[in-house]
Amino acid sequence: FGIATDENFVITTTNRKEITEDNFSELVQDGVTLYLLQSVDQMLLLATKERIDFLPHYDTLVKSGMYEYYASEGQNPLPFALAELIDNSLSATSRNPGIRSIQIKLLFDDSQGKPAVAVIDNGSGMTSKQLNNWAVYRLSKFTRQGDFESDHSGYVRPLPVPRSLNSDISYFGVGGKQAVFFVGQSARMISKPAESQDVHELVLSKEDF
Repeated sequence: FGIATDENFVITTTNRKEITEDNFSELVQDGVTLYLLQSVDQMLLLATKERIDFLPHYDTLVKSGMYEYYASEGQNPLPFALAELIDNSLSATSRNPGIRSIQIKLLFDDSQGKPAVAVIDNGSGMTSKQLNNWAVYRLSKFTRQGDFESDHSGYVRPLPVPRSLNSDISYFGVGGKQAVFFVGQSARMISKPAESQDVHELVLSKEDF
């Protein structure tokens, strides 16, 4: 790497966790992306890209964009799709010490790209690992277990309060990717974890699936 013998450096994960002798076996696994930095909090000189390779759950392939259950019940499926997307923001902001802000924007200006639905919140943010897992795993956030980092790490099922306040919408829902591809052809998630200086972005397209 061209590092001088008297130069200090650290190796970290994309979540800025320093690799040490104690956590090496836990953090360094096949396919993981690592940073070689002068310090843990060093600013990145330019954006880095990480390819996510995985075999999608068959339901992601077969059912993406389909809301046949709700349609068969005679209900308009669009509100369920939007509720699924808003649910992530409700969960992310549920422990905000201050104001919870969730905005829903419908973008139709062709000069800014294709029409889009944007859901913006001031929640805790997601790490790159959490974004990866949102793309890979098709599991309820209430049943996520195992040795991977959940996309709702530390999530506690809310107390019985009006469903519109507690992020319990998708307890019986159909999943974020299915909702995304019902509304459009691609998903772009941009997130900055509260404790990190890095901004993470995930792009998924129906064509890729």
